Amino acid sequence: MSDYPSLHLLIGGDQISGDGRKTEDVLNPATGDTLAALPHATSDDLDRALDNAEQGFREWRNTSADKRASILTKAAGLIKERAGDIAQALTREQGKPIGEAKGETMYAAMLLEFYAGECKRLYGRTLVRPEGSRVEIQYHPVGPVAGFAPWNFPTLNVMRKIGGALAAGCSTIVKPSEETPASGIAIVQALLDAGVPGNVVQCVFGVPSDVSEHLLASPIIRKLTFTGSTPVGKHLAKLAADDLKVTTMELGGHGPVLVFKDSDVDNVLDTMVSNKFRNAGQVCVSPTRFLVEEDVFEKFRDGFVERAEKIKVGNGLEDGVQMGPMANARGVDGIQDKIANAVDKGAKLLTGGERIGNQGYFHQPTVLAEVPTDADIMNEEPFGPVAILNPMAGEEAMIEEANRLPYGLAAYAWTQDPARRRRLAAEVEAGMLAINTGGVSAVDAPFGGVKWSGYGSEDGREGVMACMVPKTIHEG
Repeated sequence: MSDYPSLHLLIGGDQISGDGRKTEDVLNPATGDTLAALPHATSDDLDRALDNAEQGFREWRNTSADKRASILTKAAGLIKERAGDIAQALTREQGKPIGEAKGETMYAAMLLEFYAGECKRLYGRTLVRPEGSRVEIQYHPVGPVAGFAPWNFPTLNVMRKIGGALAAGCSTIVKPSEETPASGIAIVQALLDAGVPGNVVQCVFGVPSDVSEHLLASPIIRKLTFTGSTPVGKHLAKLAADDLKVTTMELGGHGPVLVFKDSDVDNVLDTMVSNKFRNAGQVCVSPTRFLVEEDVFEKFRDGFVERAEKIKVGNGLEDGVQMGPMANARGVDGIQDKIANAVDKGAKLLTGGERIGNQGYFHQPTVLAEVPTDADIMNEEPFGPVAILNPMAGEEAMIEEANRLPYGLAAYAWTQDPARRRRLAAEVEAGMLAINTGGVSAVDAPFGGVKWSGYGSEDGREGVMACMVPKTIHEG
C-alpha cells in the first residue's frame, strides 16, 4: 500500500463519509503533514448505529457458538493476511516503527483467534440440591457494547474493545481514536468481510465527548469499555452509572521496576531499556520508575544511559529505526514540561531531554536519576520516552515506593530469590506483575489494573466473561 487509505464511518455495514459532515485532519507525526480528512458522525448517524446495535444483538446472541467461532477465526486470518498494509497505515498515523506496527496487528489477530475458541467455552454450572430440585447458573451476553479506544495501540486496543464482546454474543459500536482512524477501520472491515453482520460491529468517529455522551445516554448500550487516562475514565464511569451500565476501565499507570542486587544487571538492562522506549514510551504498562538497590545502582545507571544513547530515532517507515516520533504535539510539550520540573526539583538529567529537529514530534530518549518524589514526573504518568532511575535502600523501601501512587496497572521485578518473588507477588499492588521478564500480557491471560488504573479485565477468558451476566435458575 503506497497511499494512506480513505476514511469513513462503518454503520450498518455501510461506508459513510461526505454529505456535509464535519471532518478533521489526520496528521503524520513524523512529518506533520495531513494524511486525510476524517468524517465525524452526526447525531442521526449515532442514532442509526444504536438502532442497528439493538437489532444486531438480538440476531448475534442467537447465532450458534460454532458459527460465531468460525466467523471470528476467518476474520483473524484476514487481519494476518492484511497485516503488512495495516501496519503501513498504522505507522503513518501513529509513528511507531513498522516492525512494531506489524507485530501489534498480528497480536490483535492472535487475540481474536483466542476469543474465537472461547465462543465454545462459555460454561455455566449446576448446583447439587435435594432430589427433585436443582439450581442452574447460566451466562448470557450483557447486550450492546460501546468501546472507546486510544491512539497508542490502534489495532490491538480496538480488538480489545470488540473481540471479547463478539465472542460473548454482544453487538458492538467502537470509537477508535480520531488520531489513528485507519487502523481501527481496517480491523472492523476485516470482521465485516469475514461475515460479522453490519449491525453487529460498527465504527464511528467524532468529538470524543459528544460521541460518548450520546451513546452512553442511550438505554440500548448495556456495557462501556474504555482505555485511556484516569480522569477521562472517571468521567465516563459517572456517565455510565446514570444508567447502571456495566463498565471495564483500563486506565493510566506508572510502572515501577524493582531491580535487586542479586539480579543479572546486564540482562535486566538488555530487556528493560528497549521495553521502556517501545512506542516512544507511550504505553500504559511502560516501565517508568526504576527502583534499584544501592549496591548495583551505579552499574545499572551507567549501562542504562549507554543503551539509551544508542537507540536510533527516526521515521518509523525507515529501516533500522528503533523509536519513532511521539504521536502528537501535546505529548512532546507534556514531556518537556515534566523534564523541566524534575530538573528544577533537583533531578539529574543523564541523557536526552530535548526535542529532535523541527519537523514532526520527535524526542530524544531521556534518562533522569535521583528524582525527588515531589517532582511531577514521579506522580503523573509521563507517557513518553523518559526513564526515572532512583537508588533504593532495600526491599521494604522499594515495595513502599512501588505502592506509593494510586496507580496499579503493571509492575516489574528482577530477583533470583524465590522467597522474595513470593513476597513481591503478594505485596506489590498491581493488576499485572512481571518477574524476571519484560512481558505483562498474553492473549489467554487477563489484562487490567487496580486502584486508579481501573477495574475489570480484557484478554483471556476474563475478557469474554466481562461481557456476560449470570442468570440463576431455581427449579423445584
